[in-house]
Amino acid sequence: MANPINEKEQSVQASVNLDTTPVLYTDNINMTINPDGVVLDVMQRLGPTNQVRIVSRIGMSRDHAKKFVEKLGKLLLKSEGEIVTGKKIVN
Repeated sequence: MANPINEKEQSVQASVNLDTTPVLYTDNINMTINPDGVVLDVMQRLGPTNQVRIVSRIGMSRDHAKKFVEKLGKLLLKSEGEIVTGKKIVN
């Protein structure tokens, strides 16, 4: 008998090399979607010009994009409480 799928997320440990993985600031995002998935072109404006430089391209399935939007929305709502009260909200 197959075990039912556990929908709870398991914690994942992630490591990052801060020397080779910088945080790239974005002030523009172009989103493209088709039946197969979504592509995000993350961009930076080049000084006072009307030009932008793509600093990262992120592709994902439509299902993953929906999960991303849901999680980002929850994170933004949660952080609003921190901004308003100045206190960190603990799960």
